[in-house]
Amino acid sequence: MAEHGAHITTASAVDDRPSIFEVVAQDSLMTAVRPALQHVVKVLAESNPARYGFLWSWFDEIFTLLDLLLQQHYLSKTSASFSENFYGLKRIVMGDTHKLQRLASAGLPKKQLWKSVMFLVLLPYLKVKLEKLISSLREEDEYSIHPPTSRWKRFYRALLAAYPFVNMAWEGWFLVQQLRYILGKAQHHSPLLSLAGVRLGRLTVQDIQALEHRPTEASMMQQPAGSAGEKIKSALKQAVGGAASCLSTGLSVGVFFLQFLEWWYSSENQETIKSLTALPTPPPPVHLDYNSDSPLLPQMKTVCPLCRKNRVNDTVLATSGYVFCYRCVFNYVRSHRACPITGYPTQVQHLIKLYSPES
Repeated sequence: MAEHGAHITTASAVDDRPSIFEVVAQDSLMTAVRPALQHVVKVLAESNPARYGFLWSWFDEIFTLLDLLLQQHYLSKTSASFSENFYGLKRIVMGDTHKLQRLASAGLPKKQLWKSVMFLVLLPYLKVKLEKLISSLREEDEYSIHPPTSRWKRFYRALLAAYPFVNMAWEGWFLVQQLRYILGKAQHHSPLLSLAGVRLGRLTVQDIQALEHRPTEASMMQQPAGSAGEKIKSALKQAVGGAASCLSTGLSVGVFFLQFLEWWYSSENQETIKSLTALPTPPPPVHLDYNSDSPLLPQMKTVCPLCRKNRVNDTVLATSGYVFCYRCVFNYVRSHRACPITGYPTQVQHLIKLYSPES
């Protein structure tokens, strides 16, 4: 039984297929990057809506554009997406034998490249937009009091009813493909790779050496362009390549910070964080007398410490816990900004009204 499942975590020298853990990890990498960037944009938009509000309004389009630039750069330079290259994987054209495989530095052929770009960038964008449309239609349907009379309303009611089953079938398709990949019955862990005509494999020693030497060779072979059109085209290509390189470097560094934050805020790490960041309880003020015969406190617990009469409209100070009449403590706190008994700094919003069961 053990020998049948050995390929799940390791690969033989002949078989260059990555393990299921590697392919699932690279799939989840960009899935984790998107909500992290979305949270950053949301914080910026809330802090300064006039300047950064458009980033939140057009986040899906801006992220898709940057993702397109990043993935196209990696697919053409390393034969892999950003996350696949991050885990040392590459895309191999289906039908290529082990001896005829292209080096990763050669990039994917144009047909497989644009298919990969479509499934990596365009399909997730359309899926996000569809989920947002379904969510808005569901909210409109829940709060609508009018019966479905028009054909359009009947259509989106049917769409809302059918979408959960379609989504379940879509996710089930991917799950079945992953199970077949684990059992060695398929070469792809994702059906999208099959549609793109590629499969995943590990980078070889030759691939790594070619990727390391390629920037040096490109700089040595670069020649000045002749015509103005060629110069503009070369400048644009260099600008796009430089922007993609900067974006990939920033994402590579950001991934480490993202994984650190996931560890920092994990549930099993919270107790350690609390023990490290917990502050000691401050001692009570030493200049105050807390004996039962203190002149600041009345003997009767139903008497207000300020007016020395039975309390009316019992109100507690959240900063100290002592109870007063509302009128007395409100005027005192508004004038002195402190608790009458303890001297703790206090604001009017710290007053809390107490209600007895009789009231």
